Amino acid sequence: MPRAADNAELMGDFAKFVLDSMAEHDELGPFLAQVLPEARTVAGGSAMAVVRTNPPQWEVLATSGAPAKLIPIVAAAEAIDRDGPASADDWLATPLGGGYVLTGSGVLSSSLEGLAEILAPAVSSISTRYQRQRRIRRLERLLEITRHWEQANSTEDLLKAMAKAATELLDADRASIFLWDKPNRQLVARPALGLQDNELSIPDNSGIVGQVVQSLEPRRVGGGLGEDQIDRNVDKNTGYTTHNLLCVPLMTPAGRCLGAFETLNKRNGHFSEEDERGLVELAVYAAVALENTQNFEDLLVKHQQLVQEAAAGVQIIGDSAPIEAVRSTVRRIADTDLAILILGENGTGKEVVARSIHYLSRRRDQPFIAVNCAAIAETLLESELFGHEKGAFTDARESRAGKFELASGGTLFLDEIGDMSLGGQAKLLRVLEDKTVVRVGGSRPIHTEVRILAATNQDLAAMVRQKKFREDLFFRLNVVSLELPPLRNRGDDVVQLAEFFLHGFCQHMGRRTPRFSAGARRRMTQHAWPGNVRELRNLCERIAYLSSGDTVEVDDLAFIDAGAKELAQSIDLDSTLAEATRQFQEQYVRQTIDAVRGNMTAAAKRLGLHRSNLYRKMRQLGMPTSDEDE
Repeated sequence: MPRAADNAELMGDFAKFVLDSMAEHDELGPFLAQVLPEARTVAGGSAMAVVRTNPPQWEVLATSGAPAKLIPIVAAAEAIDRDGPASADDWLATPLGGGYVLTGSGVLSSSLEGLAEILAPAVSSISTRYQRQRRIRRLERLLEITRHWEQANSTEDLLKAMAKAATELLDADRASIFLWDKPNRQLVARPALGLQDNELSIPDNSGIVGQVVQSLEPRRVGGGLGEDQIDRNVDKNTGYTTHNLLCVPLMTPAGRCLGAFETLNKRNGHFSEEDERGLVELAVYAAVALENTQNFEDLLVKHQQLVQEAAAGVQIIGDSAPIEAVRSTVRRIADTDLAILILGENGTGKEVVARSIHYLSRRRDQPFIAVNCAAIAETLLESELFGHEKGAFTDARESRAGKFELASGGTLFLDEIGDMSLGGQAKLLRVLEDKTVVRVGGSRPIHTEVRILAATNQDLAAMVRQKKFREDLFFRLNVVSLELPPLRNRGDDVVQLAEFFLHGFCQHMGRRTPRFSAGARRRMTQHAWPGNVRELRNLCERIAYLSSGDTVEVDDLAFIDAGAKELAQSIDLDSTLAEATRQFQEQYVRQTIDAVRGNMTAAAKRLGLHRSNLYRKMRQLGMPTSDEDE
């Protein structure tokens, strides 16, 4: 048996490993796949898993030591019911909160509970972060969907557009809107695929849909829950088999029920709580549109609220002179059609600024489409940006609009533009000049009217000189350039941002937000922040979960001193002051160059020097240099 001190040390090391892993992952599955083997080693168990309840089923998120199909959920189900540790056979389980359960075989109860105390806040944090990201994407998708509803010329067209939107949003096979004919106590489904006249009428107290309009409560059926309540007579009439369904009421802002919105057969698994929230949101706008197809004023009000909610999540925080200059420039250029090139180091918030420009412009009601140019393979670039027709290549099973079409009327954000191949640059330039795209495999020119924002952390001017970036595309994108300052040059903005992030994390945890002591504030403003705002955000997340007092002291920030301590320890303390100064400068310059992977222009900028002065300084320090013009 390990001694208590040894076990405490193992748990401490595991906690550090979990914190480091949190910074690397935005999704729960990959995070758990990385930490569970380490957790099993610490606990000395034969198998371990994290499972989640997704009523009426359970989902195995990650395992170590046993395949997912062999993980029993009896102990996990009891742990959820008891909200505490439970056991079944040789398996122990303890809840992690939010419907997640840690379960293990061949482990001590105390070890499993110790691991759970470490994993619970990490699971909560990553899950919340992922849900927040999905929420923003869903809001932006809803903006795009409801915008197209304005183009419907009849109720029939509007109903078809709504059904199509629901299937796309929820990855469902079919969808129908049931309109409530109260005088005749009937529910009329349109569209009703597979039936003559594409219409289906049922009593308003029949089946799941009848329950929804009578109770005004959403219903989810399938996966072993309530399937006997599905009206199989409808399946007989349509020749279609319903495996699972999600149905929500169509409520107007005044509280009047117009009917119900139903989606059938989730393509992967069964409908979740998140799907239910998404359809409820969609139904709000559908009800407004249906109430008066010819008058979209109410729909536009809701649409604006959706825009404002999405825009509220995009804030440029800070009052320093550099960030005020950025904010001032953003205000001046936002409502123009000028192409903007956003420059800055990794983590400085280039996409946040791009979204701010979009939401401050007259295009705010139209789509904002972001494209990571570095993530698109050369062979897929044309299809991704310009779309393709059915059969254009092996996997083109259906026609698909490209990013330019999807962003039409709105903003297209080309991130990491410096990583686009020369071939891709030529195709992009042609579209920017002609404002028309032709889908792969098609011949019809499609006019697109988009506002282009591009971003990079590279020196495009130098790339042009090196023939790695097209000069004509550079001038086309660089009508206005906007350079974001690194966090180390933003003074007290560091503290303001830290307080903003820390408050958000603590609010989520339900704990009181601690204050930063004067020493902690001073230490944060002195730090170089090589990871910029992203690094600061990760620091605040750690503080929120690790600190326990009402004040954040300098010691709580100790781990950000690691680089400085390593630098200081490399200096010979027996040296004279002049020699120690030379050693420090040489080591600092070398680490800065390594941090930017040998990019001397970027290193000079980070050191506050001109490139030629950096070479001169290196020669003074006796450091090897290459030719400055290379």
